[in-house]
Amino acid sequence: MSKYANTSAVPLSLAIFLATDNYDHNPDSNTFSATALIKPVRQLVLSARVPEDLSPVDLVNLVPSRMGTAIHDAIERSWKDNHKPAMAALGYPKRVIDKIKINPQPHELTDGAIPVYMEQRAHKKVGKFTVSGKYDFIGDGRVEDFKSTSTYTAMNNTNDEKYIWQGSIYRWLNPVIITKDEIAIQFIFTDWSKAKAMQDPKYPQQRIMQRILPLKSVQETDAFVNRKLAQIEQYWEAPEDKLPLCTDSDLWRSEPVFKYYKNPDSTKRSTKNFDNRHDAQLRYIEDGSVGKVVEQPGQVTACKYCPAFAVCSQKDALIASGDLVL
Repeated sequence: MSKYANTSAVPLSLAIFLATDNYDHNPDSNTFSATALIKPVRQLVLSARVPEDLSPVDLVNLVPSRMGTAIHDAIERSWKDNHKPAMAALGYPKRVIDKIKINPQPHELTDGAIPVYMEQRAHKKVGKFTVSGKYDFIGDGRVEDFKSTSTYTAMNNTNDEKYIWQGSIYRWLNPVIITKDEIAIQFIFTDWSKAKAMQDPKYPQQRIMQRILPLKSVQETDAFVNRKLAQIEQYWEAPEDKLPLCTDSDLWRSEPVFKYYKNPDSTKRSTKNFDNRHDAQLRYIEDGSVGKVVEQPGQVTACKYCPAFAVCSQKDALIASGDLVL
């Protein structure tokens, strides 16, 4: 059976691009990457149980991933092949440009050198396991990560906690070259709208936005890594119904909506929606206490992008409850 399905009839010129996977996968079952360790245990364990022939990956669903990889590759090439003329074009003096060293060896770090590290994978043994991580960029001792994503992710802080742990694991793996206790997330928005930016001050005002997040301490990170590896070992062979459920945070559950209906017999369309029960109840009282307030639980989104979707019963329950709408 084919690994990929082309249900959207993507032309071959682009299908080859989407079917090309350049990620440096490690076949060792005891090796886990930083990005794997920040995933829910349920997702990690079940993803390994999905039969390859159960459902081939639809090419069109790979667009975000492949675009992200292409952007990362382009940034890396620009630094390695073109940083000197590019910095000159940006107005940096030659004396500064000449100090930049890309992925230097220790002996290359002479006085005044400015090291820049990119796309280097590090490994660390933890018992029988190996933890690996490939950071995007380190400049002046600060780790940076490039995220090509939707504006929703940045506006709702959907993945901030994961970004913090990811950066913290990178520092745990590379304490000599990552010396600052923060990570810079460089958002490159794939759906940015100038019109929305002009209308909403809370909307990202530029297509590219930087967010600085604090890293966990090395001690906290070490405890997190060991705890996560212990959970993986505990649940790796456990039955699916014994696996811990993904939390609301894991599921990217939105906040609940409180729908007020002035006419309790007509619930096709709410009179007004509120983000808290208190305000909805006030409106109910103001209207003579004749209507009704209905709480609509927050919707979950993460399941739609989970590689364990096909074999997860929690997803089935969420669909049945109406919390997950496909």
